[in-house]
Amino acid sequence: MKILFCGESFPEARKKLRTLLPHDEILAFPAEELSAHIPDADVVVPLGTQVDEPFIRQGTFGLIQQYGVGLETVDLEAATKNGVRVARIPSEESDNAASVAEHAILLMLMLSRRWNEIIRMRGQDHQVAWGSPSGQALFRKTVCIVGLGGIGRELARRLAGFKVRITTVDDHAGRTVPGVDISRSCPLTRLTEALAEADYVVLCINYTPDRFHLFGVKEFAAMKRGAFIVNVARGGLLDHDALLAALKSRHVAGAGLDVFWVEPVDTMGPIFSENVIATPHIAGVTDVSMEGIARAFAENMRRYAAGETPLYLANAPARLRRIGPGLS
Repeated sequence: MKILFCGESFPEARKKLRTLLPHDEILAFPAEELSAHIPDADVVVPLGTQVDEPFIRQGTFGLIQQYGVGLETVDLEAATKNGVRVARIPSEESDNAASVAEHAILLMLMLSRRWNEIIRMRGQDHQVAWGSPSGQALFRKTVCIVGLGGIGRELARRLAGFKVRITTVDDHAGRTVPGVDISRSCPLTRLTEALAEADYVVLCINYTPDRFHLFGVKEFAAMKRGAFIVNVARGGLLDHDALLAALKSRHVAGAGLDVFWVEPVDTMGPIFSENVIATPHIAGVTDVSMEGIARAFAENMRRYAAGETPLYLANAPARLRRIGPGLS
């Protein structure tokens, strides 16, 4: 079976898969070379590539399998119309959620302890003043978790140990985190109310087209002055021009970003001159996460090759183009 990765990122993931799927051919090409290989693919792994109707019509593959959660670059309607199933790997099923939650806390701590200022001081010629700069503790602060899915729940569990006050904004009514005290839960329609009292806002919510720029001028203005924002979800959730303005005015004290409006992002852009801690979309790139995603991915490849229904489907075509390699 030929499995086509639409990009050359995550090389360690492909190395791991080759041990789990020794009889399959795992291919990876940059965007400009994909067209030549789409017709022969049995499975397409989109990564961050746009998989639209013209892309789908170039091949005969019957499964689009994301190597993770995000399907924002996949045209689900076109896939369904053409009889192509689309699957993702939920973050809790792969332990990816735990890794991303840890990374969110890393970004929160780096912002709190003024990491950028420490790095600047260390790079100066004169001796660093010991005991400076003074940081901010998470203890007793209010953290608003936007999105109480797998990542949001894992984050809440970990933050409980810091003895913070946790509030949530979610699009699913009634979701809780067993064993964790949540002081206030708001629906997504009351986002700005929740923002007003938070010292930290962490975006964990799934990205959908209707959530493009969920955070814009109004939302940043609603945040408490001096609060921090962390995004470990998707870059499209933030209007980066509005974020830049909020950082410049110091209304938002700093941003921790693992995802960006375009990837790879130009790190020489003006927003990176502000108090921004930036990491290259690595929140879920850990030993635990890569192992879990690889296992779940390999299981779906086994199912698809055998003509069985893959797990974690995001659509349900009425008539399938293919139910497995060589099957119709």
